[in-house]
Amino acid sequence: MAHKKQLDIAAQQRAREQVEVEQAFLKGVTTLRDLIAPSSLEIHAAYFRLGTKYGRTIYVYGYPRQIYTGWLSSLINIDEVLDVSMFVYPIDSQVVLNNLRKKVTQLEASMSINSEKGRTRDPGLEAAINDAEELRDQIQVGAERFFRYGLYVTLYADSLDELGFVQHKIETLFGQQMIFSKVASSQQEQGLNSTIPQMSDQLQIRRNMNTGAISTSFPFTSADLTQQNGVLYGINMHNNGLVIFDRFTLENANMVVFAKSGAGKSFTVKLEALRSMMMGSEIIIIDPENEYQKLSDAVGGSYIRLSLNSNTRINPFDLPRVIDTDEADNALRANLITLHGLLKLMLGSTQTSAAGVPLSALSPAEEADLDQALIDTYARVGITSDPLTHNSQPPTVNELYDTLLHMGGSGPQLAQRLRKYTTGTFAGIFSQQSNTEINNPMVVFNIRDLEDELRPVAMYIVLSHIWNIIRTEQKKRMLIVDEAWQLMKYDDSANFLFSLAKRARKYFLGLTTITQDVEDFMGSKMGRAIVANSSMQILLKQSSSAVDVLSDVFKLTEEEKKRLANFPVGQGLFFAGQSHVHIQIEASQTEKQLISTTPVGTNQNLRPMPMDNSGVSSYIDPGSRI
Repeated sequence: MAHKKQLDIAAQQRAREQVEVEQAFLKGVTTLRDLIAPSSLEIHAAYFRLGTKYGRTIYVYGYPRQIYTGWLSSLINIDEVLDVSMFVYPIDSQVVLNNLRKKVTQLEASMSINSEKGRTRDPGLEAAINDAEELRDQIQVGAERFFRYGLYVTLYADSLDELGFVQHKIETLFGQQMIFSKVASSQQEQGLNSTIPQMSDQLQIRRNMNTGAISTSFPFTSADLTQQNGVLYGINMHNNGLVIFDRFTLENANMVVFAKSGAGKSFTVKLEALRSMMMGSEIIIIDPENEYQKLSDAVGGSYIRLSLNSNTRINPFDLPRVIDTDEADNALRANLITLHGLLKLMLGSTQTSAAGVPLSALSPAEEADLDQALIDTYARVGITSDPLTHNSQPPTVNELYDTLLHMGGSGPQLAQRLRKYTTGTFAGIFSQQSNTEINNPMVVFNIRDLEDELRPVAMYIVLSHIWNIIRTEQKKRMLIVDEAWQLMKYDDSANFLFSLAKRARKYFLGLTTITQDVEDFMGSKMGRAIVANSSMQILLKQSSSAVDVLSDVFKLTEEEKKRLANFPVGQGLFFAGQSHVHIQIEASQTEKQLISTTPVGTNQNLRPMPMDNSGVSSYIDPGSRI
């Protein structure tokens, strides 16, 4: 018996030791609450300190007589860290009707007393009676309901001075709309508890509102660029929505893309081009760096390689075969003006101004002789201002050379300067009849293999050739000009690009201008004019020197300026009309393989997503919110 008691005592001792060990173990286990809890919490009368952050809760206590939809959007979209909490309490309609009836009686009694005492009318009293009567009618028929509404905002900052600055910004936003707020003095703990996600209204500062008024406080009012039709550009980083947009719905379909090298500008434009093709748009591209061949081959496009060794020929003297009578009458004159600009490039001086701008190549006398030579060259093949003669085979640079050589004045000297394009180093490529056709959903003109001196001339001639085709047959097209800064270096080519941007809408054309040399592009008058005539802009990561230039043009906030210099690859600001959002460009794995120029294995910012049922996976930036 004694032995059994000893065993029981030993068993109880072991059980107590096991409990003590388990308790000691549990004390050392880190719980989820321990992980997410701040290191400390200090409550003061007008603020609180949460770890290293300072916070302050304010509440709204006064509203104007009328509030409008979206009045909270300025608060929701502000570039500050804050928590917004709204509490809505429904009230029984019968209770409200009884109170309104008493209130109307009191107001009418006050009005009668004022009238008996001969006092002047009180507009505020009359408005209150009218509002109460109107609300009674709507509640009576069930058109409105009544609620109690509380709105609290908790601000966060790294210092008390910054906290005061943020508070002033928010109070200014409210004050502009006649909305009044106060700091929850000596109630900061209750204010914090009211704005953290535990559904506890400890401040209990509420205002009466009907259905119509309370519906205007719908909080999801951040900038949204989603349409029923259009192409997917990426993810709206403000609200994780999709940026789906049709650029042809704007006043013009032009777009400019600014980014430093490697920020993803060509990737973005190629992605848009690929998706726009699925929506029925034809794509024409001027490719100076051989970046679009893989994409063109994948969709069965035409890849036209321009070089001194290729068989491709483009004749700058081609005339558009336009149907419009007014345009047909002016077709020759318009092409003569275009040729003037082209020949200034071809005959261009190698001298530049102190600012690095090429000086004018032709004197007034030389320009007059060149103009007459162009008219005579067309006349020699039977082409005059009469539209009926425009179907004749156009002349070439060789005929212009011959005309200049045999005319008086400065003609022979101009012919000598032009000879390198007829029988000299650059002969052939632009001195013979055209043998290219734009009859494919995607056409790419590659000019990478041309000499640097010939590139601006080639881009000008290709643009002119494309413009003639566009004017001949109007359909939904996108023209992409990569590395457009090469054209902006010269006044005549910059003017021609601007004229395309200005007239593109008439021919259902969307011009996309891409450049990494932001300072030079925006430093020219024509560059800024092209931006002004582009309803869409995409700004990806910029160099520090370019941020100030773009900030001045696009009126960016300080926060947007800060982000613009630090965006990861594939993120930027997307402008469409009057709206703009922070966007993350997204592509599926298949699209990425077609359009990426990054060597395999070098992009560490992308991680694979699981494959869907089709066997196609997509990639996503881990910095994205989805």
